[in-house]
Amino acid sequence: MKKILPLFIIAFLQITSNLTHAEELPVYQQNTNKVPSFTVQHQIKGNDIFVECILTGISFRASDKTRKKVGKLIISIDGKKSQEVASAAFIMKGLSPGEHKVKLEVVNLNNESYGLIKEFLVNIPR
Repeated sequence: MKKILPLFIIAFLQITSNLTHAEELPVYQQNTNKVPSFTVQHQIKGNDIFVECILTGISFRASDKTRKKVGKLIISIDGKKSQEVASAAFIMKGLSPGEHKVKLEVVNLNNESYGLIKEFLVNIPR
């Protein structure tokens, strides 16, 4: 028993020491050198298109100081600029029936392209 008690005390001190130092470690450390990626999902409901973008490495918030790159989306429908959006999810409303080519391009706040472009076709029912 006399030999076990000191080992128990040392183990207890080691465990509690690790727990206090764990608070100092970052919970999530973002790699700012990571190459941005861009994924798009869409769903058609009537004459509207619900769009959800997953974008890594670029923020839509101009006030976000944790990332170096800030941007927005330029949306073109059938080759014509439709709107600019600064959010990852949005709705394109009131498209006319028929087939449309949608283009999403990620640009910086000065409208310079990041080279991230997604295009897809949608067919709005009559």
